[in-house]
Amino acid sequence: MLRGRDSMSIGFVSALLRVVLVVVLGLGLAQAPAQARERRGGDVALPAQVALADLPPEARTTLAAIRNGGPHPYRKDGSVFANREGLLPRQPRGYYTEYTVPTPGARNRGARRIVAGGDPRRSGEYYYTHDHYQTFLRIRE
Repeated sequence: MLRGRDSMSIGFVSALLRVVLVVVLGLGLAQAPAQARERRGGDVALPAQVALADLPPEARTTLAAIRNGGPHPYRKDGSVFANREGLLPRQPRGYYTEYTVPTPGARNRGARRIVAGGDPRRSGEYYYTHDHYQTFLRIRE
């Protein structure tokens, strides 16, 4: 059993480690929104961009299918995306549509999607999310 000075040293180190952990986690959380957004546009921060070549191959295949009008393997593909999260620029209901990006090994649709703005075949406005609408990246072609 520890007594006196050794006990106080362990208590101090433990407290110091907790403080360091809180600071590190706090900084990581504070920087996360800055990494997910890069510029402001109107009333919403616009998503950061990602090059088409940097997306997973399944996302590139899904985008090609969107531009070709299908086929889309999932029943919900092409359905209205309401932008309830408010992470995309504000548009009238029905402006955005969503499409599933298959996730290898997933037993369901998974979390990955492409959201298209305007006419999905021609607009050139596409957003990728890998975490089911928590963050978006504007696809740069």
